[in-house]
Amino acid sequence: MFAVVGIIGYAAVVAVGAFLGSDDDVADGPSASPVSASGATGAANVEEVESTAIDCADSDNRELCDELGFGDNVTFDVGDATPEGDVETTNSDEVGGEADSDSTGPPTSDNPAKVYIVGDSDAGTFGPYLQTLLDGTLVTETDLNYKVSSGLARPDFFNWPTELEQKIPEVDPDIVVVTFGGNDSQGLSLPQDELEFIVGDPLANEAEWSDEYERRAGEVMDLLLENDRHVIWVGIPNDDNPDVTAKLAIQDRAAKAAAAARPDVVFVDTWARFSGRDGGWAEFVVDPRDKEGKDVRADDGFHLNQNGAEILAIDIAIEVQKALRSMGAPI
Repeated sequence: MFAVVGIIGYAAVVAVGAFLGSDDDVADGPSASPVSASGATGAANVEEVESTAIDCADSDNRELCDELGFGDNVTFDVGDATPEGDVETTNSDEVGGEADSDSTGPPTSDNPAKVYIVGDSDAGTFGPYLQTLLDGTLVTETDLNYKVSSGLARPDFFNWPTELEQKIPEVDPDIVVVTFGGNDSQGLSLPQDELEFIVGDPLANEAEWSDEYERRAGEVMDLLLENDRHVIWVGIPNDDNPDVTAKLAIQDRAAKAAAAARPDVVFVDTWARFSGRDGGWAEFVVDPRDKEGKDVRADDGFHLNQNGAEILAIDIAIEVQKALRSMGAPI
């Protein structure tokens, strides 16, 4: 009974620029850091703000609290601290070997469902707050694994299929949350030490690029779906630069197509969530915690700031709750 989440956490109190800036870049080789899809060359400037509280005693929040699986007396006002750099944490009893899979039955506090959150630095922005939200259910145990500047485009830099083939048996999750962000809207390389692209720029090679990226995303989805796991795939947002958005849109459509071909994959549409009524780029989005419109973007125009990352974490947490309830969790 495990859930896999493909996205990594975000601080509920302090936004660390390293996770919101140019860490999703194109590498010149396997040892280099892959160029930000948004063209940013430094960390985004993000103002530190207090996390918006969720007070389940307030009748206005009853629907949201029900979706999150919280009781009437629950209040959330602070998330975990944002980790720096690449992060891997585990609560598994057996690290380096296969995890104990004897646990059966619905998720409870004594028999928690395992939720695995993986991906690139975008996963590192909302992960901690997502973990805090899931802790509130009292029926989950979370693991986090993200690699800055990684994705599915550049296996010469970091090979996620190989990483997941090794880690999934160790963590043995019930639910997996996964995301790969703006670093993937570039040429697609071979999984070898020497950099060699098999498909170039997505705009110049849209059909070929889309087919290959959909294949790669589908390969990862199929791996995660094994053993009846719940898989939640988190999409990417658009960018304030139309040229960058055109590339990101090709990537987003390819990932959606892979998910659509696999009914058991839940796709969180980040693009739609952070777009305006006209479907274009939006700087302000209504926060479901207090119903106020808030700036949700980092200064680079692509990444989400703290407000945005926490709103996205809530959307993901709701999908995790649905998976938990389908597993018989009393929430």
